[in-house]
Formats: sequence, structure tokens, C-alpha cells
Amino acid sequence: MQTIKVKTAQNVDIDYEVAGVGERTLARLIDFGFFLAAYLIALIIYNLIEKSVGYRVAAIVIIIVYATLFVFYDLACETLMNGQSFGKRIMKIKVISLDGGRPRFSQYLLRWLFRIVDFTISFQLCGLLSAALTEKQQRVGDIVAGTTLIKTSPRTKARNIVFKPVENNYQPVFANLGALNDNDITLLQEVIRSYYQSSNSNVLTGAAAKVRDLLSVTNPENMNDLKFLQTVIKDYKHHAVQDAE
Repeated sequence: MQTIKVKTAQNVDIDYEVAGVGERTLARLIDFGFFLAAYLIALIIYNLIEKSVGYRVAAIVIIIVYATLFVFYDLACETLMNGQSFGKRIMKIKVISLDGGRPRFSQYLLRWLFRIVDFTISFQLCGLLSAALTEKQQRVGDIVAGTTLIKTSPRTKARNIVFKPVENNYQPVFANLGALNDNDITLLQEVIRSYYQSSNSNVLTGAAAKVRDLLSVTNPENMNDLKFLQTVIKDYKHHAVQDAE
């Protein structure tokens, strides 16, 4: 399973699984489905306006609008929808820069320009073969632009869910968690989910070190970094429930 490391605003690295050829192909087919629906709508609009403006004018207008939508669809969607088209959003995948950040417009533009090589000239084969054979599942446009596609939905198994109900008689280990907020806890959950997906202990080590520095605490005896983060999350939830009462 190939992964890419994404650095969050809190300087914590999270590994995301790279999207495979299957997800990319299905996303593309879904997008084609939208274009088919748009084509049918265009035919209806043509029939409605051709009597009033003439069939030649109506045909020209419909062709220009449809062609513009078809050509610029991916570039516009990825730029405005944070690396996703409608098909990618449904498949829960997105374009991301290899450095882990959001791609610049120039990177989106390069991906879009090289669609000619990946899909048009090669009849889809170049894009499919490149994505299937490269380490980061990249088509030629991704290689040139320095991007790839990642899965945005974690596939953590039920037994690995971080938040579990806190027992009524639970005694928290850490008392002073005021330096943390809900966003920090959400991020720690994501770190643990990432660890379960990738088995990369470095992500735990980095996150645990930052939390220890923030709270000015140390791991209790026989408590590893995973257990430490899980305990911090559980304690935070316990304190939140107590405060609410």
C-alpha cells in the first residue's frame, strides 16, 4: 500500500493512502456520466430555443457551451473544489502535491494540459498504464506537475476506533489539558487512524512529542506513544463531559 505524508497546520505528519487505478477510473466514469446528463439537458434546451432563435444559432450556442464545459471541467473543478471533480468527490479521492500540500494553480494547469497525452492522443492507455506502473500511482500529468491522488476517507476497522465511551468511574491520567481544543483532539484521532492504516510509528512519535511539549508532561511508566495519545484523547473527553455537567 503506497502512502504519501501530509503535514498539517500543526506540523504533524499524517500518511494518506494513494488512490489506485480503480478509484481513478470509477471517478472518471462518474464524471462522464455527468457529461452524458449534460448532453441530454443540452438537447432539451436546443429543442426549446431553436424555434425562437433558429436552429443554426441554437446549435452553435449549445456546442460552444458544451465544448467549453467539457474542455475546462477538470481544471475548473480541481481548482475550485480543492483537488476534486464531482466524480473524485463521490469516490473520496483528491489531487494533492507530492510535498503534502494543496497544489498550486500551475500544478493543476500542468495536469490538465497533459490530459492530451494521457487520454486524448493515447486513447486513455497512457494515463492508465502510467498510473498502474508508477510508485505513486501517477499518470504523466501527475509526474510532470508533481502531484498524485490520495484517498480522503480513512479505512480504519471498527476495533481501531479511537473514541470509546468513558466509564462512569473513569479516573483520568492527565488533569491539565487546557492547552488542547477540539480541533487538536480531532487531529490526534486522525494521527492514530493514519498509524493503523500505514503502521508508520514515526507519525505517532512526532505527534506524541508535540503533545508532551504542549502539556509539559511525560509518558507514565510502561505507556508507549500510542497508548499515551489514546489516553490524552480519553482524558479530554472525560473532562469535557464533566465540564458540561
